[in-house]
Amino acid sequence: MRISPSKLLLATCALALASACTPVSRNHGYVTSKETPGDIETGVDTKTTVLSKFGNPSTTGVFEKSKWYYMTELREQLGYLRPRTTTRTITAVAFTDDGVVNDVSVYTIKDGRVVSMVGRKTPTRGRELSIMQQLLGGVGRLPQGTINGNQNLPGGAGGPRRQ
Repeated sequence: MRISPSKLLLATCALALASACTPVSRNHGYVTSKETPGDIETGVDTKTTVLSKFGNPSTTGVFEKSKWYYMTELREQLGYLRPRTTTRTITAVAFTDDGVVNDVSVYTIKDGRVVSMVGRKTPTRGRELSIMQQLLGGVGRLPQGTINGNQNLPGGAGGPRRQ
């Protein structure tokens, strides 16, 4: 059985297009195990039991050192497109001063807020040079003090003078 080159090319293109539509999934952050945040009991579990169930936290609170955060995120990418976050879960575990679990909160991607960055620039003194001006800016210029012949060091560098 002989396959014509046009059919082979068509099959190759169809396979390439089908593979471009398959998303590539990546997990970032804390990888969840069989335990869920519901397995942590308020008033019963301590820091050591939470460590044994979930392991080290992704981060701790900046101002509240008694709060641990477990973050996980799933990103999918289609072909050459930018990766898109499909799921995000943040589990916040708060402890009392004695190290006993006080509160467990679970936040999802729906709880997130979009923060817009300010696009202003800080003005700087001087002028902006193009790439060509930067590359060719020093061509034809002599270092200071080399015209009168007082310096006998290579390149007119400073330092001790030879007499």
